[in-house]
Amino acid sequence: MGVDITPEVMGLALLIFVLRVVNYAISTIRLVFVGRGMRGYASAIAFFEALIFALVIAQVVSSLNNLAYLLAYCLGASVGSYMGMWLEARFVMSFSKVTIMARLNGSEIAEALRRHQFGATLSHGEGRDGSVAIIHSSVVTRDIPRLMDIVRGVNADAFVNVEPVSSLRRGWIPGGPERRG
Repeated sequence: MGVDITPEVMGLALLIFVLRVVNYAISTIRLVFVGRGMRGYASAIAFFEALIFALVIAQVVSSLNNLAYLLAYCLGASVGSYMGMWLEARFVMSFSKVTIMARLNGSEIAEALRRHQFGATLSHGEGRDGSVAIIHSSVVTRDIPRLMDIVRGVNADAFVNVEPVSSLRRGWIPGGPERRG
């Protein structure tokens, strides 16, 4: 396995790298669409994902003895994975359901969340050690660190469970979907 360092080889290695970054980035976005049941968008993206993959892998497999192509392929996958997550976090709005259970200060947690523009529904339940306050909130996923800081500021011992949400209807979420009907 060798490395020919010619302008042609380096140009093709760069092209392999860029296409692999694009391939992985759109793959991440496609998975978001699949998770949300957006079949049409996921199918359209899958076509381009497969086309790019076929073009790139053909170049790499036909020149397996060229280390530059193999490194460009692998590095492109790594950078593309990172870029896909970055794109998702910045441009794809996702939601999470947060459930907070606290033996102490449950009402205070709910009020603090409301003061900071989070929706909070308070109910009561029984845990292993007795009564607990249960606070439910649906939030934009990127706001979870801020919500967690608020909860910890009121009760550092509260149990918090975060789950992804595939769709929401109605309700109140700042920056979330429009409230209809």
